[in-house]
Amino acid sequence: MISHQDNPTSPGSDGPEGLVSRVLSRVSAIGRRVTGGSFDEPGDGGSENDIEDWTMMPEVKAVKGEDGRGYGLHRGRKLGLTWNDLTVKGVGADACFNENVASQCLPGKLKGSTRASVASLRTIVDKSHGCVKPGEMLLVLGRPGAGCTSLLKVLANRRTAFTEIDGDVKFGSLNHKDAAKYRGQIVMNTEEEIFFPSLTVGQTIDFATRMKMPNNLVQGYNTPEEARVATRDFLLNLLGISHTVDTKVGNEFNRGVSGGERKRVSIIETMATRGSIYCWDNPTRGLDASTALQYVKAIRVMSDIFGLASVVTIYQAGNGIYDLFDKVLVLDKGKEIYYGPLKRARPFMEDLGFVCVDGANVADFLTGVTVPTERKIRPGFEMKFPRTAEAIREQYLLSDIRKNMSAEYDYPKTQAAKEHTEEFVLAINDEKHKSLLMNRLPVTVGFRIQLKAAIQRQYRIIRGDISTLAIKQASNLIQALTSGSLFYNAPNNSVGIFIKSGALFVSLLFNALLSQSEVTDSFSGRPVLAKHKSFALYHPAAFCLAQIITDIPILIFQISVFSLVIYFMVGLTASAGTFFAFWFIVFSTSMCMTALFRAIGAAFPTFDAASKLSGFLVSSLLMYNGYMIPKTQMHPWFVWIFWIDPIAYAYDALLSNELHDKVLPCVGPNLVPNGPGYASADNQACTGVRGALVGANSVTGDQYLASLSYNFSHRWRNIGIVWAWWVFFVSLTIIFTSNWKESSAQNGVLLIPRDSQKKISSSPQDEEARCKDEPTAVSSNTSTTDFPQPEEAQLIQNTSVFTWKNLTYTVQTPNGPRVLLNNVHGWVKPGMLGALMGSSGAGKTTLLDVLARRKVDGIIKGSVLVDGRPLGVSFQRSAGYCEQLDVHEPKATVREALEFSALLRQSRNIPKEEKLNYVDTIVNLLEMHDIENCLIGTADGAGLSVEQRKRLTIGVELVSKPSILIFLDEPTSGLDGQAAYNIVRFLKKLAAAGQAILVTIHQPSSQLFSQFDTLLLLAKGGNTAYFGDIGPNASTVKEYFERYGAPCPKDTNPAEHMIDVVSSRRKNWNKIWLSSPEHNKMLAELDRIVNEAAASSPQVRDGDDFEFAMPLLAQIKIVTKRMNVAMWRNTEYVNNKFSLHIILGLFTGFSFWMIGDSVGDLQLRLFAVFNFIFVAPGVIAQLQPLFIEKRDIYETRERKAKIYSWVAFVTGLIVAELPYLVVCAVLYFACFYFTAGLPSGPTKAGPVFLIMLLYEFIYTGIGQFIAAYASNAVAASLVNPLVIFTLVGFCGVLVPYSQMQEFWKYWLYYINPFNYLMGSLLVFTTHDVEIRCRESEFAIFEPLANQTCGEYLENYMLGLGSGANLTNPGATTGCRVCQYRSGQDYLRTLNLPEFYYGWRDLAIVGLFVFSSYGFVYLLMKLRTKKTKTAS
Repeated sequence: MISHQDNPTSPGSDGPEGLVSRVLSRVSAIGRRVTGGSFDEPGDGGSENDIEDWTMMPEVKAVKGEDGRGYGLHRGRKLGLTWNDLTVKGVGADACFNENVASQCLPGKLKGSTRASVASLRTIVDKSHGCVKPGEMLLVLGRPGAGCTSLLKVLANRRTAFTEIDGDVKFGSLNHKDAAKYRGQIVMNTEEEIFFPSLTVGQTIDFATRMKMPNNLVQGYNTPEEARVATRDFLLNLLGISHTVDTKVGNEFNRGVSGGERKRVSIIETMATRGSIYCWDNPTRGLDASTALQYVKAIRVMSDIFGLASVVTIYQAGNGIYDLFDKVLVLDKGKEIYYGPLKRARPFMEDLGFVCVDGANVADFLTGVTVPTERKIRPGFEMKFPRTAEAIREQYLLSDIRKNMSAEYDYPKTQAAKEHTEEFVLAINDEKHKSLLMNRLPVTVGFRIQLKAAIQRQYRIIRGDISTLAIKQASNLIQALTSGSLFYNAPNNSVGIFIKSGALFVSLLFNALLSQSEVTDSFSGRPVLAKHKSFALYHPAAFCLAQIITDIPILIFQISVFSLVIYFMVGLTASAGTFFAFWFIVFSTSMCMTALFRAIGAAFPTFDAASKLSGFLVSSLLMYNGYMIPKTQMHPWFVWIFWIDPIAYAYDALLSNELHDKVLPCVGPNLVPNGPGYASADNQACTGVRGALVGANSVTGDQYLASLSYNFSHRWRNIGIVWAWWVFFVSLTIIFTSNWKESSAQNGVLLIPRDSQKKISSSPQDEEARCKDEPTAVSSNTSTTDFPQPEEAQLIQNTSVFTWKNLTYTVQTPNGPRVLLNNVHGWVKPGMLGALMGSSGAGKTTLLDVLARRKVDGIIKGSVLVDGRPLGVSFQRSAGYCEQLDVHEPKATVREALEFSALLRQSRNIPKEEKLNYVDTIVNLLEMHDIENCLIGTADGAGLSVEQRKRLTIGVELVSKPSILIFLDEPTSGLDGQAAYNIVRFLKKLAAAGQAILVTIHQPSSQLFSQFDTLLLLAKGGNTAYFGDIGPNASTVKEYFERYGAPCPKDTNPAEHMIDVVSSRRKNWNKIWLSSPEHNKMLAELDRIVNEAAASSPQVRDGDDFEFAMPLLAQIKIVTKRMNVAMWRNTEYVNNKFSLHIILGLFTGFSFWMIGDSVGDLQLRLFAVFNFIFVAPGVIAQLQPLFIEKRDIYETRERKAKIYSWVAFVTGLIVAELPYLVVCAVLYFACFYFTAGLPSGPTKAGPVFLIMLLYEFIYTGIGQFIAAYASNAVAASLVNPLVIFTLVGFCGVLVPYSQMQEFWKYWLYYINPFNYLMGSLLVFTTHDVEIRCRESEFAIFEPLANQTCGEYLENYMLGLGSGANLTNPGATTGCRVCQYRSGQDYLRTLNLPEFYYGWRDLAIVGLFVFSSYGFVYLLMKLRTKKTKTAS
């Protein structure tokens, strides 16, 4: 390795010629690695072709120039990084209590906290310093929680997550504010892999390279695009994932590439940013040792060629990786205990009295010096070695290393740094595409290219999730058909006005509600956008406009289908001009509402907050559009909403468009008198029709419009206003999106639920304080004690042998069937710790999934046996499976998660106390005392750290007392060396107690590897390369590979060597294995094991006959308790539920303030209670993502492990909501009922409250049954409008029962819960109201000659007009008829003839509560797939 400390001028000041020649040997090594060979040491030479592999990268050609010696046309982009006295502070962990629904309302003193309730600051990084010059690589080492990630974030100029940052950070000679202009060149690759799961690997990387295509031309390429494609293909080949280009990236819930391959996609995307300073946070997590080394060597070469400054944190860094760095920085709890040359780090620590064993990983040695149980002390130093991080730091500050390093901190002031920075600024300007809009922004390409690429990507995202689009279009068509048939053939008369108004209202309302899904969708893509913003790939405006442009063709199709169906079925004006005006108004409104809901999604940091506003807006915009409350009857305090409501302008335009120039005769109940004997038009008049003149028997459309303060001449003005609102909402979306930050939550900050605070002892002492005076004391922080512990006696013992033979697994892909496992054999015996290894993507996780019966698709062939017999019904719960992804209920504490698993998975015959005692055993063994009462939290927010979550995943499986075997999928990924070693040592302890264990492992150190007994090594394509014993010091497996021409060099980690060997393409190791004597011997042994086990009498295990360990009733009790606790702690969700009811209750109450008793007020009464229905969309939109999140946890882990039944899951979720729904009903009723002036007597108000309570249950059931079957939250939010609208449309409000089409009238009307809901609400609020007509509501007409009004109307009052009120029966002129006498007369027209209908409907609503919850069970059952078994 070339050490840059040996040549002080090298990285920063090398000329181009020296740089390129110096790097050629390393390039050569990489070249061979790319083509599948193994690395040689630099200096071994290599052909020009090997070198050419790396030099084919266009950027390398640009650096070398045409003659291969200079920079050619391109300037360098070197910067370097220097920081001094850097202190980073964040919110202290001691301040983080998670409030519950009750405690959040209490003042601080009553919460009983002994700790400060005001957030305290904690120091995350303390007085750090360092310098990484161009071309140098710095390795940052530290255990989880040491502050490595926080240091990298600050060095990458990501400061938002921290409360306070002191000290100086210089990027070249730029300060952090100036460097912000170049954020695309200062790049950080985080531990999380954040992608659009529906895009393929090729599409993801193609997009990243497209956004970073420089403007200047590279020699040897005709266009920049040609160079870009070459770069893309080179990067895909570099880390060996070119075979996955057509595979979806996927995530933990969507199938895609393997975990290791996804990590490589993340690395390549970061490389594609063409940065100058790179910060890599644990980039080798999930990579096999060979790929990890390959990746770090690639970074080494790129740093050398391009003069990059690279800062990398790595856990479990092998010595091969460690030796590639120039400098190392060691952090311990934020304190920098060493920073200096790599070569001097180990001697420095050894001089202090610490011992680094030969062959040990130096990186693990450096991080272990402050851990009492990890460090080894040289004889003679027992009493004088530095025991704490502070003591080591003091020694370091006195050393000459510190003095030498301090000299570098003036680097930003040097001439070289200033020249590099000036050249960097010029180089960035050269690369930028000339664009007026983008000149001052840190992006590379022009806005046109950004927009084009973003549009392409948006279409690919839509194509990747085609089911969601199909749901949207199908629900659109179904809604158009049902609405069209509901308002079918509306007549051109007074009755038709109301029906047509309803049809136009629904046309706007459905498309507005369909747009509400944008709020849900907004949060699914946000993390990706935040990441791309930090990479400066594109301006957020490009993303926003791309969404709009991709919307247009979809919306044109959607609105065209909707309009063609509904327009002609309803029988609206049959003229082309009117139809296209209708189409354009609906299209404009859909565009506007989509933009509105996107703006809401962009404006809020959390989904719960956004859904609260979107739910309220849906209700308010629909209430004030002029359909429910006419403009003239709006109260002055809320009439302003009408003027800012886009739907109001659209409704005005639609109604004007339809009714202009029409003459509408009054008919039926609107004509007084009518019927036999009343044929004289001169002696009839309109009643209950707006705009009708006194004594007239018809009304013109324009008169009706004028009565609503509408005017046909305003039609295009109104459409223009809708588009003005669209522009405003789009602008807001762009502004809000541009201000999105990456998640600022501090990962690893522990949260203590307020209800558990009494269980928390005073803050635990740190381990050093406990050990100060006891050099040999054992810390409780690791499970490495060597003396026997009483807990070991309690560990479950296993006597079963698990075997698999000829195991093949095939899946269907777009390119045909693909074999992921190919005739794999093997076994695991009691007392055996088996390692399953192979390169990333070889099929390790797939094999475990198949063996553990976790697969629900694909074809499995072969035999999988326990004791020579097929797997029983209880196998999935009898075998523990620690999956790679740590999926847990975030609102549970560690102890609750362990107790939940123990209570449900241990046999039903074991007493509860014994189960809980076993939890204590596992807590002791995994040393989780300090965190047992902390919330698990989420991986991207506050909660347990990666390492703590991994320990919990293992603990959750162990407490279940697996009686057959334990599978663990990469239990050491993401852990530091010590934690990984402790976990494997603990597994060894379990094996020694008689357990059978199979573990996939990625980057084992030689120490770690030596703990395993057997090895199953997989090559690409799921082919076996070796299965058998490892042998002492890996002697057996080394001998096997040596015999076939791949000897393991001295001092090389055998695990890394083997993966390297089988990953190469030089030999087919599967063929070698199949023809080896070991293979034949293995098959014979496998047959012997199976035959012996099958011949012995079958073992009878406790509870083998049961699918689940516990009976269903016990499952329901335990699961419901967990769901209740989670809901109690989910204050954001519950608060939003409550606040939505309070806001909507008050808003509706004051909108319909003190409703009067005129005929027009009857309509307001109807719409006042009708509005209660529209509480549902907002609350459903909020509850579905929570339901689906819980369902994903259940389906991903708990269902497959047969922990509990889907019945218990559904029951738990339903019961957890119930108490909050009761409170919601109380809140809405109290806020709405009395402000609206509805009857306050207990016989009326009591039943209304009861109905409101039952409706809360009904719509929650509806929301949950849609979510139970929906593929994701967006799909659910697209189905909601269809279901709600069908129920709303056919409940007798928008179209009265008498005018409903025969087809729907006799079945859908009667099975519709909203029909009975509205019926009972109307009866109790309206039945006994005495009607007093306003002057404008009287029908005034002349009787026949020589008759009084009473005589003229006698037959009418006995027949059709039995409910009418003649106020002057003795008059001989100017008869005054009011349409109704009382509310009862009005209710008869709504098919509610008697008062008892109110109680009848209330009882039926109660029955519908059971049916709506019944559908949740039914749809969850239909969704629950069986797992695949081998055939």
